[in-house]
Amino acid sequence: MVGPNRPQNYSIMYNVHKFILAALICVGANSCKSETKSFSNDQKWESRAEKVSIIRDEFGVPHIYAKTDADAVFGLLYAQCEDDFNRVEQNYIWAIGRLAEVEGEEALYSDLRAKMFMTEEEAKENYEKSPDWLKKLCDAFADGINYYLYTHPDVKPKLLTHFEPWMPMYFSEGSIGGDIERISIAKIKAFYESGMEIPTTSDTVRQPAAHFEEPQGSNGIAISGKLTRSGNAMLLINPHTSFFFRGEVHVVSEEGLNAYGAVTWGQFFVYQGFNEHTGWMHTSTYTDVMDEFKESIVEVGDQLLYQYGEELRPVVISEIILKYIEAGRLKERSFPIYRTHHGPITHMEDGQWTASAMMWEPVKALEQSFVRTKKSDYKGFREMMDMRTNSSNNTVYADSGGNIAYFHGNFIPKRNEGFDYSKPVDGSDPKTDWQGLHSVDENIMLLNPENGWLQNCNSTPFTAALEFSPKKENYPDYMSIDQENFRGVHAIRLLTDSKGYTLDGLIKMAHDPYLPAFEALIPGLVKAYYGQDARDPKLGDAIATLEKWDFKTSKESVAMTLAHYYGTAISKMAKSPPGLSDMEKMIYFGTESPMGERLQVFGTVVDQLTSDFGLWKVPWGEENRYQRLNGDIIQAFDDNKPSIPIGFASGRWGALAAYGARYDNGTKKIYGTRGNSFVAVVEFGEKLKAKSMLAGGQSGHPESPHFNDQAQRYADAEFKDVAFYREDVLKSAKETYQPGQRQ
Repeated sequence: MVGPNRPQNYSIMYNVHKFILAALICVGANSCKSETKSFSNDQKWESRAEKVSIIRDEFGVPHIYAKTDADAVFGLLYAQCEDDFNRVEQNYIWAIGRLAEVEGEEALYSDLRAKMFMTEEEAKENYEKSPDWLKKLCDAFADGINYYLYTHPDVKPKLLTHFEPWMPMYFSEGSIGGDIERISIAKIKAFYESGMEIPTTSDTVRQPAAHFEEPQGSNGIAISGKLTRSGNAMLLINPHTSFFFRGEVHVVSEEGLNAYGAVTWGQFFVYQGFNEHTGWMHTSTYTDVMDEFKESIVEVGDQLLYQYGEELRPVVISEIILKYIEAGRLKERSFPIYRTHHGPITHMEDGQWTASAMMWEPVKALEQSFVRTKKSDYKGFREMMDMRTNSSNNTVYADSGGNIAYFHGNFIPKRNEGFDYSKPVDGSDPKTDWQGLHSVDENIMLLNPENGWLQNCNSTPFTAALEFSPKKENYPDYMSIDQENFRGVHAIRLLTDSKGYTLDGLIKMAHDPYLPAFEALIPGLVKAYYGQDARDPKLGDAIATLEKWDFKTSKESVAMTLAHYYGTAISKMAKSPPGLSDMEKMIYFGTESPMGERLQVFGTVVDQLTSDFGLWKVPWGEENRYQRLNGDIIQAFDDNKPSIPIGFASGRWGALAAYGARYDNGTKKIYGTRGNSFVAVVEFGEKLKAKSMLAGGQSGHPESPHFNDQAQRYADAEFKDVAFYREDVLKSAKETYQPGQRQ
């Protein structure tokens, strides 16, 4: 049995397997030469485990206590593995470039992409050159996972039977994939398999799937004490991720670590969260942090060179051997990797080899991710931002000193504004090279705006605090896309002229049911229907339902069901002018698109609902569901099995409490897969107060009481009180144990 509820004879089973498991781990890692060495590891792990205490509260949240940061990290990784080793392992299989060994040949180019930016040898070198304190954390990371495997002989890894301290170098910040995910695997594949020619647009640009995907993103809102009832600053931490992508943890040491929040499975730092004095929320940034350089390649004799100004420089060539599984057997394939000073060659553009440049300082990035969690005031937090490696994120901040702040991006290369970096630039022209990094003070940022609040919902920074926002004309164009979305519009509407906030009031605001996209879209549909001389009678009642609607989502709303499917369908079926943002398309479809087209699309929606459910009058909660059947990373859904009605809506329509679904399940109902995941509201006063919620539950094991114990609370927006102080943790404690000793 996997998970917290182990059989009573576990300790006997543990002893029987003790030396066998140590030997297997050593063999699997090829890191031990003798039984003496394995016994040494055994002693080291057990000695470290004795220094760690894990307290599980009534929701299964682990509170890890240790004397040193390194021992706390050991306990943190051990606890994460208890909750969901499957996801811990999967994240590292992907990150270190060994996915094809599990998923087969189709994953080779994902692995190649990882190795293009850092080989295993380079990862080891980065670990070795890390400062001693960081090496200790990396060692503790590996020890914590390996001790979990050692004490859990029933757990069978898909691939990684032993974890190494260099592995975190591949996974140094907690975003979903981070910057490297922006490098197109399809283009890499085309470069290597299509005669060095770029594929057609249809091959390389991700096409809309049979469904309308939930946009990635998050919400961060900070409110100063002058607008709160208590006089204390508050922070909304509201990431939108795939469900179960992060766990909820609390990790404490006697070296100043006391962080609570969301941790991406397998990482040793709290990615979005708070300590007693500071809180940080990350939203995906639209700052331009990556560039492509078209290289002019020439072959001179047997040497490959590239033009740079008036000189020819050698292309650095190396070889990577990747493994992949096929018919149950491991095979190998060799790839040459080409590199210029701009970065690795990843694809072709206009017939030229093209290098991709992005932030790649794994040691420094890992340092910043951990150091962030220990800062006790704005001064320290601001100094931490000077490390400038948090490249894929914006940061919304609040603290116990009453400060609120917003940092738009962190790693921003200086560029020659005479070139358009939204497209590949000429790598042979030295003027296109990055010219160092902008300082944090040069970046777009806000500190304590006069209106008393700030927000970012993956929207333009130039409306972050209304009239007190940064001014677009003061910054280079590449610092931000000046693009609004309906979540940003919604947040501004709620925040403007509001005051008297409490934690419960902030939760209520974060779940406000109004959907501004439909206020832009639906009146145009109603107008189209009543503007027709010959009105289709089958649409009359459905149009009347929408006409009376207040654009608010709820489980009971039939209009919400109609609007959701109409918005989804018109986005897929109707034409719009090129270059429009998602928000601009909705406005276009509501005001300028052909009237007949609107009605034709709506007719197909009514027909489909009638076909699926026997009538179109389907309340939103009957159609929009939450279901968690097992611990699989890609969830399966079944209309015939229990599920929970959800009143939330897609962030595409402006819902702050975003709830995105997948539509390719073979089901008639839709089931959430991403959106609100870990959510917290925090008040920074003389004593910290916080409430939190986690989609589903803490554990990835269906037999655990914490697999789905927060599901109904999630649907009802019923947050739990965070046990932050030791006395509160002890009051809520349900289990207290050392790693390896859980009963």
